[in-house]
Amino acid sequence: MTNSMTTSIAIPTLLMAVGLIFFIRAASKDRTEEARWSVDRSPEDLSSQLKQYFTERGYRPVAFDAQENRVTFEGRVRASGFLAVFLSILAAIGLLCVALVFSTLVPQLSNASVSIVALSPLAGWFYWKTASRIERVSTIVNAAPNGNLAERSFVTVSSHRDEIAALKQALPERSSTELLQED
Repeated sequence: MTNSMTTSIAIPTLLMAVGLIFFIRAASKDRTEEARWSVDRSPEDLSSQLKQYFTERGYRPVAFDAQENRVTFEGRVRASGFLAVFLSILAAIGLLCVALVFSTLVPQLSNASVSIVALSPLAGWFYWKTASRIERVSTIVNAAPNGNLAERSFVTVSSHRDEIAALKQALPERSSTELLQED
């Protein structure tokens, strides 16, 4: 095999392996966002509804800042068993491709190179360990600045983007939403 053929095979395979590693890491990345919207409720009603909502979802209040009217909730988020298995399968396919290319490039080690597929369960294990974590939700409820809107509140929530989406479904009276992302 010529040097140019070896390079044309090895470089894309290396890039694919790096992409697979970053894909597996991204599966458990913290995706915290901050969202703010208005709700047609008084601040007191909205605060009690938020407390009840997050308590029902398995969170517990851990901190309260009276000056900012900020309540912080905490709860354990479990990893998805399906995603752990899926990532292990993807890793097995990716490692098999790397092994096949490696066995083509170095035929003397072709039998030993396929054994790296046995490392694929590490992808699911890594996801399982990093995705199961304590998640924090921070809420700030403020009254509308205009005195004419006594029954309107603004809520600011900082949490995982899936939790924010679920909360938006539970508070359908919102009229405007601004989404700010944090990474």
